[in-house]
Amino acid sequence: MNNFLIVLLGPTGVGKTDLSVDLAEKLNCEIISADSRQFFREMKIGTAVPSDEQLIRVKHHFVRFLSIHDYYSTSRYERDVLAILPELFRNNSYALLSGGSALYIDAVCHGMDDIPDVDPVIREKYIEMYRNEGVEGLRAALKIVDPEHYARVDLKNHKRIIRALEICETTGRPYSSYLGNKKAERDFGIIKTGIKRERTELYQRINDRVDDMLNSGLEEEASGLYMYRHLNALNTVGYKELFEYFDGLVTREKAIELIKRNSRRYAKRQVTWWSRDKEIEWFTPGSTGEILRFITKQTEEYQ
Repeated sequence: MNNFLIVLLGPTGVGKTDLSVDLAEKLNCEIISADSRQFFREMKIGTAVPSDEQLIRVKHHFVRFLSIHDYYSTSRYERDVLAILPELFRNNSYALLSGGSALYIDAVCHGMDDIPDVDPVIREKYIEMYRNEGVEGLRAALKIVDPEHYARVDLKNHKRIIRALEICETTGRPYSSYLGNKKAERDFGIIKTGIKRERTELYQRINDRVDDMLNSGLEEEASGLYMYRHLNALNTVGYKELFEYFDGLVTREKAIELIKRNSRRYAKRQVTWWSRDKEIEWFTPGSTGEILRFITKQTEEYQ
């Protein structure tokens, strides 16, 4: 292997952005964002996109390149990343994939099953079903068309259920039939690194970051997007809680409390997901030198 994809992952609020820019400068490489919330150009404050100064220091890919009205998926992301990597590797033997969206990182590292794109009309049909019948209606439909996937999917996650239903209807095949879990072959080496902090410290950073976002105009940003609250891109922490406040369902203070709580819960789920991946070498923030030495050691072992 002569080319290497360096993965830098970690939970929300842990400090990946600063470290990724530092690492990329040391490696003289570009950054591929693996934060699906940062894909959308209309969602700047609530997704903690890199600052303008950081974007100037290091070229980033897949940051604010979509509209909230655009459809995107992990399989498309995999194809798009694999398409630009050869160009990045022509200029440097390293590329840095950094973010916290576990499914998108896994798609690049391990591959996605060859799932076709979905007709937007079919997607809208199941979104409408969710609006009218709730997650219970989606569950009942999935149990009929794909009982195998119904038995293992997170039945509280309506987005996952909608994804399965739209694939079933688009292709005429059960969604479960696409999930072969085969690891794709890559023509580049993959070196996984992770950043962690003590839970109390991480949770305090998350709480503080929410306050910073609000002080930077998150409420105004969410208000400008309120009319599009039905879009999947906006069904995310930081926006959906403020939409509930705008709807009069909760107080402003409660909405802020929920943003902090749901952000902490998201971080916990991220940590749990990655705890199963034994390929990740974990570091603490400020470990740029240690990570660089680890990368050097790993690239030598690939030779």
